[in-house]
Amino acid sequence: MRKISIFVLVLLSSVATYAQQNIRSFFDDYGIVRLETQELQELSDTTRLVNVFHRADDVVWSRVVYRIVDMRFKQNYQLYTPIAPDDPVYSSLFRTMLRAIENGMPVFGKSLILNDIRPYFNEEQIARSGIPNLLNTDETGMGDSDISKSANMLLNYDSISDKMTFSNSPYYDGFVRNQLKFMIQEVVFFDRHYSRLYSKILAIAPLYAGNIKGADTPMGSLYNQILFWVRYDDFRPYMAQQYVTPRGSDTKRVTFDDFFALKQYSSYVVGINNVYSRMIPEYATTYEEIRKEQQRIETELLNVEQDLWEY
Repeated sequence: MRKISIFVLVLLSSVATYAQQNIRSFFDDYGIVRLETQELQELSDTTRLVNVFHRADDVVWSRVVYRIVDMRFKQNYQLYTPIAPDDPVYSSLFRTMLRAIENGMPVFGKSLILNDIRPYFNEEQIARSGIPNLLNTDETGMGDSDISKSANMLLNYDSISDKMTFSNSPYYDGFVRNQLKFMIQEVVFFDRHYSRLYSKILAIAPLYAGNIKGADTPMGSLYNQILFWVRYDDFRPYMAQQYVTPRGSDTKRVTFDDFFALKQYSSYVVGINNVYSRMIPEYATTYEEIRKEQQRIETELLNVEQDLWEY
């Protein structure tokens, strides 16, 4: 009897190990269900304590949604602090992203179509030598006559060693004053096996408010603010290793991965994939129209679960 119990434990351990080694999202980069229908361990709404398994065949409805996470909101302020880049314990979300890029996380550009904010994963990732230029603007207030262009870098690239290093300079302090938002691309889907609605973040992009110059439309302004896109699953291993600045109690610590998985952040909709391929700022001009359209989309997403139950 004891030998049988040991055999069963070894078998279960092998199955669990195999499942962990075959983690792969059945959603592609654009939120479309892949052709494969094998059972997969989804990383969408899971934490270290909860594992939810989804099958592609069980996804009966899905919609790709674009949201803005504004770190000036009280609920999101933990993502912005600490502002200092060299805190020994905590790190802002943007600093964590820079650290991930230093360690080789792939970076992708936005679409080449003007005012198309969607990530452009069809092309190869941005070369490491070109990444520092994406973050290069003069925020020191010193002007080009007082500071060299190379000093206006958050990341420095060494072509000989092919290594990226963070430049801890006064330039960082000026840069983060305008890096106040992130855009996330997520897919919302209904799993008929669990009879409930789920969501998975596909990609995330930092927005830089200093890049709104030259834009003559709200959509153009939003397009210019996007620095780059990264796949969320590429970023998750780094998020899981970094604690968020605690709110209220130092004993209640969560990682960035937990923070997003548990949806402890606040966000607002800027668009969804539709037949017109248009985002809200493209057809809603006034603040009242934008708010009304955002509320309509949020209500639609909330009602999907109930509507499918009735069906």
